[in-house]
Amino acid sequence: MRNLGRSGLRVSCIGLGTWATFANQISDELAEELVTIAYENGVNLFDTAEVYASGKAEILLGKIIKKKKWRRSALVITTKLYWGGVAETERGLSRKHIIEGLNGSLQRLQLSYVDVVFANRSDPKTPMEEIVRAFTHVINQGLALYWGTSRWSAAEIMEAHSVARQFNLIPPIAEQAEYHFFQRETAENWLPQLSQKIGVGMLTWSPLACGIISGKYINGFPMNSRAEIKGFSWLKEKIASESGKRQQAKLMELQIIADRIGCTLGQLAIAWCIRHESNSGVLIGASSVEQLYENLKSLSFLSHVTNSKVLKEVDTVLGTGTNSNGNL
Repeated sequence: MRNLGRSGLRVSCIGLGTWATFANQISDELAEELVTIAYENGVNLFDTAEVYASGKAEILLGKIIKKKKWRRSALVITTKLYWGGVAETERGLSRKHIIEGLNGSLQRLQLSYVDVVFANRSDPKTPMEEIVRAFTHVINQGLALYWGTSRWSAAEIMEAHSVARQFNLIPPIAEQAEYHFFQRETAENWLPQLSQKIGVGMLTWSPLACGIISGKYINGFPMNSRAEIKGFSWLKEKIASESGKRQQAKLMELQIIADRIGCTLGQLAIAWCIRHESNSGVLIGASSVEQLYENLKSLSFLSHVTNSKVLKEVDTVLGTGTNSNGNL
């Protein structure tokens, strides 16, 4: 467990995200089994969003939580707002959509509040003061306990904190950022600096880069892989591109390191993300029981990945040159 930023909220180092878990059209029974396995293995953080499967991810997660009758105080439920519907007033970060969107999420989740509500992207069309005031309002109303950002720039996060200080409002406590072998700048460069300056925490997502880092595409495209699913042609094109081929070549080298440690390439990648001292938690996904167990076991290899020799080897393969703390 780690604190989320400078808040007192304790979250598991691994959280279960519902985009990759529920968006693969798995059965409700399997979804329940995956959430249950995660919870019984120490996961307390479950992340969703109003846009995931057009709201169905929130509905399914809510049904599972209600059925299992878990103590609400033992769970950390997070959701994200921005893409709520097709109407102009059903998306963005206006006061109207933040309040109505969160109320809609709570209805789908069958909850009276979420622990953290994240702004799923920045909104240049809405003044920052309105955004911060709206999130302060939903917290004061008890609809959320904290708020955060996702895919915001350093300047936007700093502006939100400045507005909060100026008007005695509530600032965001964390940023959700993409972080993996091939996407490092945000999590390793400016977010740790923001953490030191204003205490904003970090949750990261996509440690396997939509499955690219799992190693499954090193020798081609398996029939049941995500790249072969309708609607994911962009992923297949990305893997088949010249940059994608270079990434796969690097993954072959990283596989050698994983084999020596005794873990899978995916476990190496997840443990490598968790090892970052500023990272409060890594959001993973799974579409099978076997995949979930494999991902959860990544914590077993954390001591190996924090070894300076291993980190140096990984950096040599990636060609980035970061130190053992993950700072550029």
